Amino acid sequence: MKVRLTKTFRFEAAHDLPTFPEGHKCRRLHGHSFRFDVVIAGEVDEQRGYLIDYGDIKRVVDPIVRQLDHYYLNDIAGLENSTSENLSRWLWKQIKPSLPLLAGIVVYETCTSSCEYLGE
Repeated sequence: MKVRLTKTFRFEAAHDLPTFPEGHKCRRLHGHSFRFDVVIAGEVDEQRGYLIDYGDIKRVVDPIVRQLDHYYLNDIAGLENSTSENLSRWLWKQIKPSLPLLAGIVVYETCTSSCEYLGE
C-alpha cells in the first residue's frame, strides 16, 4: 500500500524580500508565523504496518526549526531572499539527506498563502 504522511512544524521569524519592487510592503522588514508540512511518501512495510515513525521525522526537523525560530531569515545562508519558494527549497535541501522518502515541503507564509515544493 502506497501512502503519503504529513507532519506539520511551526516557527516565528522575520524577513524582507529584497527583490520585490521599491515601495512594496513585502520589501520592508516584517514577520510571519510560518508553518510548514513535511510530506513523506512510499510503500508501507506490511509487517510493521507503517511507513515511518512520526517521531523520526520530528528528530530530523526539530533542529532545523531551531535554526529558524525567532531569527531574521535573510541572515541564514541560502535564505538571503527568503521567499516562500526559496524557503521551501531550502527546507528540502536540509531535510532530504536524512529523510530519503521526502516527497514534498509545503510552506504556509500566511493563513491563505502557501508554496509546495516537490524537489528537483
